[in-house]
Amino acid sequence: MTLTETGKRAKETAGVLGILGSDKKNEGLRAAAAALLEGEEDILTANQDDVIQATINGMSAGMIDRLELTPSRIEAMADGLISVAGLEDPVGEVISMKVRPNGLTIGQKRVPMGVIGIIYEARPNVTADAFGLCFKSGNCVILKGGSDALESNKAIVKCLRAGLKNAGLPEDSVQLITDTDREVTKEFMRLHDYVDVLIPRGGAGLIRSVVENSTVPVIETGTGNCHIFVDETADFKMALDIIFNAKTQRIGVCNACESLVIHRKIAEEFLPLLKARLDKKQVEVRADEEACRIVPAFAPAAAEDWGTEYLDYILSLKLVDSIDEAIAHINRYNTKHSEAIITSDYANAQKFLNEIDAAAVYVNASTRFTDGFEFGFGAEIGISTQKLHARGPMGLKELTTTKYIIYGNGQCRPPAL
Repeated sequence: MTLTETGKRAKETAGVLGILGSDKKNEGLRAAAAALLEGEEDILTANQDDVIQATINGMSAGMIDRLELTPSRIEAMADGLISVAGLEDPVGEVISMKVRPNGLTIGQKRVPMGVIGIIYEARPNVTADAFGLCFKSGNCVILKGGSDALESNKAIVKCLRAGLKNAGLPEDSVQLITDTDREVTKEFMRLHDYVDVLIPRGGAGLIRSVVENSTVPVIETGTGNCHIFVDETADFKMALDIIFNAKTQRIGVCNACESLVIHRKIAEEFLPLLKARLDKKQVEVRADEEACRIVPAFAPAAAEDWGTEYLDYILSLKLVDSIDEAIAHINRYNTKHSEAIITSDYANAQKFLNEIDAAAVYVNASTRFTDGFEFGFGAEIGISTQKLHARGPMGLKELTTTKYIIYGNGQCRPPAL
C-alpha cells in the first residue's frame, strides 16, 4: 500500500472516530488491551528478533533497555490502554460560552485533530501508548517506528487492529508504515493533504530531521539533558537519593538526569558522598577541574559534556558559586525538558521555579516524574519541549484542538458605518 493510500484510509477513518461516542472508544481500548495480552507470545518472539539484531549491530545498553519487551512490559502496555479508557474524554467539552451584545452565543468546543502521524525510534511501547491516546481523543494515527523495532511494532499493531475488529471498530484507526527506506520517511513528513500534525519521538537527530523536512505541522518532543542543582542548603541524604533515582532507575529515558550542578560551598563534603553512592551503579562522572581535584576518580569533562544526553551510566558535573550561576548554566545547556533543585531555601526554590526555562521544573524531587502516568494523564504521547500548543507531558487534551460554535436566532451583520 502506498503512503497516499495509507493517508486516504486514515482521513476516512478519522471522520468516523471524530463522532464516535466515549463508550464505543472505551470498548475498543479494552478490546485492544485484551488482544495485546492474548498475543503476548507472538510479541515477545518478534521483540527477541529485534533485540538480537540490535545487539549484533552494537546498540548501546540504554537503547536496548528501551527496545526490550518483557511480559510485565506488555502487561503495562495493556494496563495503559485500560487506564486511558478510564480517563475523561475531552472531545465535546465546551470550554467557554459567552453572549454577545447582539444576542449571539459564542463558545469553544474541543474536537479531535484528525490524523496524527508519529515518527519514533526503538521504543515499541510507544506503539500502544500512541494508539491509545490518539484513539480516545478521536484521532486516527499513522505510526512510523524505527527499523530497530520493526518486528515488535508489526506484532503489536497486528494485535491492536485485531482488538478493534473484535469490537466492531475500524482497524485503520491505527496503521503502521513498515517500509524502512529513509525516502519513505521523508515522504511521510510531506503528507500534508492527509496528516494534520506530526509528532517525532526520539533523539535530537530524528527531531531535527522532522522539523527541517516536514510540511506537516510538527509538535516537538525534545531530548532530555536534565539537570539537578544541589544548593548549599540541600539535605545531603535527600540529594543523594534523588540523584541516584533520577540517574540510575532507567538510563535510557528522556527524563533521566544527565547533568549535575553543585554549589561550591558544599563540594568538599558532598562530592565524596556522591562518588560512593554512584559507585553502586558504576556511574562515570565527568567533572570540571576543581571537582576532579576533590575527587580524583572523576573524569575530566570536555566542553561537549555540558550539553550531552548520554542515555548511559554517565553524568556531567559542574561546580558553581551561586544559584544565579547555576540557573545561567542550566538555561544555556538544557533541552527545555526537566530541571530540579535540591534546597532548603524557600527563596532559592522560588527563584529556580521562576527563572529556569523548561517544560517541568522541580523542587526537591526527581526529574523521573515527568511522565504522563505520573502527572495523572494516563499514557503520554511524549514530552513537548516547545512553547506553542502544548508543553510538558502530552495527554488527551493536548491531542485535541478547538472550534468555535455560535448560536443565533436570526442575526445578520449590519453594514459598516
